[in-house]
Amino acid sequence: MLEPSNSEVEVVGSGELPPIPGKRYFTIGEVSELCGVKPHVLRYWEQEFTQLNPVKRRGNRRYYQRHDVLMVRQIRSLLYDQGFTIGGARLQLSGEGAKHDLSQTHQVLRQMRMELEEILHVLRR
Repeated sequence: MLEPSNSEVEVVGSGELPPIPGKRYFTIGEVSELCGVKPHVLRYWEQEFTQLNPVKRRGNRRYYQRHDVLMVRQIRSLLYDQGFTIGGARLQLSGEGAKHDLSQTHQVLRQMRMELEEILHVLRR
């Protein structure tokens, strides 16, 4: 079975979201439907996540591009599916959360290695 490339992966976390049409710009209503998030939540997320910055045109109307829709889906997944707080999701998106996770992973691996070496020492006796 072939794995989809990163450019083909559109749904982050939830397989229930509809595919993103091949349009250049999306209104806030369209993004709301594509991502399963109400428009007022999208406006709030714009304030909380600097990565989410739709183009604003006359009358202060928002126009989201494809990368914005993908970002909304990623934020939605972090908050709704993975249980992150706003601050935690912000860290994950900035890469700081990944650095923290990597540090914890290294610590766990070191501990496991020490335990395995102790077991090996006991077995060799």
